[in-house]
Amino acid sequence: MKYVALAFLLAAVLPFAGHSAPPASQPPQQAPIPPNPNIDMDAYVKSVKEVAKHRESRRLNEDDFIKASQEEGVIVLDARSKEMFTLLHVKGAINMSFPDITVDSLKKTLPDKEAKILIYCNNNFKNQPVAFASKRPIASLNISTYITLYNYGYRNIYELGPVLDPAKSKIEFEGTMKK
Repeated sequence: MKYVALAFLLAAVLPFAGHSAPPASQPPQQAPIPPNPNIDMDAYVKSVKEVAKHRESRRLNEDDFIKASQEEGVIVLDARSKEMFTLLHVKGAINMSFPDITVDSLKKTLPDKEAKILIYCNNNFKNQPVAFASKRPIASLNISTYITLYNYGYRNIYELGPVLDPAKSKIEFEGTMKK
């Protein structure tokens, strides 16, 4: 009986001897995806280094930001959502929500590519988690906005550099949350 059971076991195992485990399921073969002429990742990545060099000398401290904002023709741009802008924003800023930045919206809102544009974002402010909710530093809206404006041909861009508390800042704010 012992030999019969062993024979059955060997008969069951021998066909699989020398074989490895079945391969993990492979993703289905995908047809080649044609290039999209409206998306150019290589050009974007290349532009980031150029923009980073441009940006190095264009970050402003609080006093210089205030002084620049008072110059004639200067635009203070807030690229946060309309909802967050309505809650609290730098006094006199205009709102152009980042997802709404397009060729046409820029022509309409910022027609002069030579105009001085000051930008700021959530990560410039602390102690105001509703209106200025923090983003990861790598995903800061300042970076995206600066790169985007530059890639649309704007070169007179300046950025608020430090982290400030709106309640203690010398910058004036307005909005529905303003006390």
